[in-house]
Amino acid sequence: MIPSSEKPGGVLSSSGPVLDASVPNEGASVAKIDGMKPEAGQELYDVAEKVFPDIKAEPGQEAWIFMHTVPYEGSVGLVNLLTATRLGRKGFKVSLVLYGPGVLMASGTRGYPAVGQEAFPGHMAINNQLKTLMSEGATIYACRFAMGALYGFREDDLIPGVKAFNPLDVLDSALTAWQNKAFQLNTWTV
Repeated sequence: MIPSSEKPGGVLSSSGPVLDASVPNEGASVAKIDGMKPEAGQELYDVAEKVFPDIKAEPGQEAWIFMHTVPYEGSVGLVNLLTATRLGRKGFKVSLVLYGPGVLMASGTRGYPAVGQEAFPGHMAINNQLKTLMSEGATIYACRFAMGALYGFREDDLIPGVKAFNPLDVLDSALTAWQNKAFQLNTWTV
């Protein structure tokens, strides 16, 4: 005979029964929201309310964005590029430092079926956003160590306008940002 504390469906503890997630809960119901389904275009949220002030850069202020992120596996890289673009439009002098897997974002040889072509809408969003950043005055750097030692692509394979830099410059760029009292955004994804 199985003791009651070891029977399927739960165990007993000093505070009462604890459910075992591996045993289906027969007869359970799923919460349902009754009501009208929203129509396409209907706003469900207060999009007009803004909680914080719309801060603009003072003349000469800088923003440095450091990205050690895996591109194309999630939205972090693209969201941070959009944030960098917004910082530039708020008047900051933007510098973007790509290192580690982040350098893959600056590959100028992406595309399918040919370089620069989108296989599907949005396929080249990161490359296009980098080009937008540069056309709006941002400076973009990519680490030579990550390009060569990790991913085997050449400086000539970078999107035109992206500047390759020495791996020792990762730290010195961060110190430059700190010394210049710049706004800094650092992203690491693994």
